[in-house]
Amino acid sequence: MLDINLIRQNPERIRIMLRNRNKDESALNKFLDADSKWRTLINENNRLREIRNNVSIEISKTMGEEKNSKISDMRKVSDEIKLNNEKITELENIRTDCLLNIPNIPHESVPIGKDDTENVVVYEVGKKKKFNFKPKEHWELAEALDIIEFERGAKITGSGFYVMKGDGARLERALINYFLDTHYKQGYTELIVPGLINKNAVIGTGQYPNLKDDMYYLEKDDMFLNPTAEVPITNLLQNEILEKEQLPIYYTANLTSYRREVGKHADTRGIIRVHEFRKTEMVNFVLPENSYERLEELRKNAEDIINGLELPYRVLLLCTGDMSFSCSKCYDLETYAPGSNKWLEVSSCSNFTDFQARRAKIKYRPKPHLKSEFIHTLNASGLALPRTIVSVMENYQNEDGTITIPEVLRSYMGGQEIIEG
Repeated sequence: MLDINLIRQNPERIRIMLRNRNKDESALNKFLDADSKWRTLINENNRLREIRNNVSIEISKTMGEEKNSKISDMRKVSDEIKLNNEKITELENIRTDCLLNIPNIPHESVPIGKDDTENVVVYEVGKKKKFNFKPKEHWELAEALDIIEFERGAKITGSGFYVMKGDGARLERALINYFLDTHYKQGYTELIVPGLINKNAVIGTGQYPNLKDDMYYLEKDDMFLNPTAEVPITNLLQNEILEKEQLPIYYTANLTSYRREVGKHADTRGIIRVHEFRKTEMVNFVLPENSYERLEELRKNAEDIINGLELPYRVLLLCTGDMSFSCSKCYDLETYAPGSNKWLEVSSCSNFTDFQARRAKIKYRPKPHLKSEFIHTLNASGLALPRTIVSVMENYQNEDGTITIPEVLRSYMGGQEIIEG
């Protein structure tokens, strides 16, 4: 969340930011109103306590009716303080709710735009493969090779769920191992984290309340199914104060993610947009002065994965209207899928500055004698499945319907070079 003082001192800056992000201004207006009333009541209670303290001294020096009168007056003052405290608590709850609904401030380098059509292509890497035949879409390849079960997957759970089968399952497992091994070499500590998340955790990283309708909620347990491994990894350090020497910290984990995918989408066939998928996440905890420099390095960490797979891809700098709620700057990495002739997002690389750290209360101490400060958090997918699988299948398909296994994955698949029916 944003620093309260920042909002108080420059509400117009926040108002402009909300407009640039296509966000409603009601949360800001409600916050400013509640905060003004809160400060008035705080000042009033400070005044009343001062009166009560002064009169208490006078009471000890008086006798008789005058003393009884002063005692009676101070009871009224105490009742007024108590009533004000109740109102203060109500206003604090309103302020907190508003703060949870105000997004992060974009970095000055982020382009202003209304939606994804105004994102900026930073650069493209690799050339789109030219086929001497019409390339098929991934679902056509998968059905012919019998490596993904669509209808049977839907029988188990419902639409938007699928089953990887045979060499399809082996390909996904090979990709996951390749991702994690690469991140280990990049200096990451691998984690195995829970897939059930409590409310404090999704509040901490900004999914709640902003994306509460997109998450699967277990009402009986007051828990959520993991929406992205960013949540459990980041909240691993919730409510902690780190020493400066402990930073930076780089964590990675592969975890199943669950999304309701609320709303209508064009990508309904195949595995491009589904409700359950595996994703490898990189989460960084860094010093504030290094976070934007680190974002560029983090993006390179994700790009290393794609380069190893030898897939054509492009890097987008997201505009204000397309960035996620919590981030201040975000790059999307998109691989090209020739069968569908589409660019598919496989990674978002984001700097959240101190936005998540304030919500999750993650701090560090610059020096032993100094006050603790909020750290900066960053994260990136490295990479998201199944879209990576789609790109691999469509880029490495052959005219006879077989799929050549990328060289970097073959050691994970026992030396196998071709997926064939």
